Amino acid sequence: MTRLPIRFGLPVAALLLIGATGCAGADPSGAAADAAAPNPGTIGIAMPTRGEQRWIADGDNMVKQFQALGYGVDMKYADNDAQQQAAQLDEMIDRGDRALVIGAVDGTVLADALQRAHAKDIPIISYDRLIRGSADVDYYASFDNFKVGVLQATTIVNRLGLRSAGKAHTIELFAGSADDNNATFFFNGAMSVLRPYLKAGTLVVPSGQTTFAQAATAKWEGANAAARMKKLLTGERLDAVLAPNDGIARALIGALREAGYGKLPVITGQDAELDSVKLVDQGVQTQTVYKDTRELAKVAVQMTDKVLSGEKPEINDTTTYDNGEEVVPAFLLQPVSVEKANLRSVLIDGGYYSEGDLA
Repeated sequence: MTRLPIRFGLPVAALLLIGATGCAGADPSGAAADAAAPNPGTIGIAMPTRGEQRWIADGDNMVKQFQALGYGVDMKYADNDAQQQAAQLDEMIDRGDRALVIGAVDGTVLADALQRAHAKDIPIISYDRLIRGSADVDYYASFDNFKVGVLQATTIVNRLGLRSAGKAHTIELFAGSADDNNATFFFNGAMSVLRPYLKAGTLVVPSGQTTFAQAATAKWEGANAAARMKKLLTGERLDAVLAPNDGIARALIGALREAGYGKLPVITGQDAELDSVKLVDQGVQTQTVYKDTRELAKVAVQMTDKVLSGEKPEINDTTTYDNGEEVVPAFLLQPVSVEKANLRSVLIDGGYYSEGDLA
């Protein structure tokens, strides 16, 4: 780490306490003192897109939690345009936002904006997608991204009964966008489970496309994944599809149905988006990986508040996330695999959705 931006004065809680105690005094006539808690400032939140339900939920959760601590919030969505996001960050820096929480569109093109933030002692929290190519990232809040892929692939292994000797099964592999650092973690996690079955011949990829570069989906766009799937459906029926997230899973389901699939193959997903949760409940999409964005938002908010309060945030990983310039200290949450059997116990009982949401 090149710096630890812990030079911002009293903790927010202390500032609020000072404000509160200042208001408690009264003059002999009983008039209340006219004092207000100091404004802790504004936090810039840069999110990649409104095109996926999860990013809207992430942004909304952080806004609520920052506002509960007294911060103002300056939130922007970049419509999956990396240059637009860089410009938005420049605006946040120029406005004097005290910290930046960034869900990057392309974590490799933000170095100039982050360098400007560094020069102004503005801390950077990389949110869920690791920002690459910059030594100015202070902390990273995410999930165990390798495990996400492990959970997806384990669903495929279990549903196809690959641990038992039997006929070979067919699968096609899809990955996320190459400009998203997490996409390689998801894919590598899945392949760590699937590779032994591919080598043994009990799992076969008809297209032969087994590398990340071949499986990647530009910008995470479902339309791009669907177009590739249509080219791959040349006759041999698929038993499974590794889909990296729910948006792509839904697009692939559409492509398979267009190709005449009645009974769909095993299809994975990620993010527990409501539209896909409904499909899991209906037995259409096999699985999704639940990542509680409320908890992720809480981690990012607490990280930011502690840094601005002159404290060290809690972290639980100091080795995994090398962004090419530094290993970024991280706090990783645990993802949960959700299928029809445990959907209600995880998502409904956990308060993430209500039963009415599934109607």
